[in-house]
Amino acid sequence: MTATAAAVLMQRLGLTEDELCRALGADPLSIVAGDLDDKPQLPLLLTLTEEAAERTHADALRRWLRTSGPSGRPLDLLLARDYAGFEDALETLAGRGFVIRKGT
Repeated sequence: MTATAAAVLMQRLGLTEDELCRALGADPLSIVAGDLDDKPQLPLLLTLTEEAAERTHADALRRWLRTSGPSGRPLDLLLARDYAGFEDALETLAGRGFVIRKGT
């Protein structure tokens, strides 16, 4: 995997550099150098988010990442490297769309 692939994920989800590093379990130098061959989560996350990126406006996808849903904030799942939970959150997004409820 290349640094470009990491940049695509970062842009797609609106991640900060620190969030990207935490989500991938990689240090910044490894990401910049594209030394991510031992990080299978990068191609996995690119694949998981590709459909959502195609079906959802980029701003909505970035907002969804930081909004609490049925399983909590998808960003928290990603940062905890709970990729199965993150995948479930993406499936919920695909099934019901991005729902914003007014707080009371």
